[in-house]
Amino acid sequence: MSFGDRAAQLAGLTAVLLGWRPEDFWRATPAELADILAALTPASPTPPTRALIDQLQERFPDGGRD
Repeated sequence: MSFGDRAAQLAGLTAVLLGWRPEDFWRATPAELADILAALTPASPTPPTRALIDQLQERFPDGGRD
């Protein structure tokens, strides 16, 4: 995908998600756009701790271990 194609796609995305007009998109810096889109993206879940994995394995054994 070319830079122009990707920019047009992002401009359309900001129009839908943020209500931005094309001028708003082109005036925003890449950092501003990245920050705004990151704020709208759900955070990745925290991986389970070893203690939680051990607890779950104890509560729900697979039955394959001896």
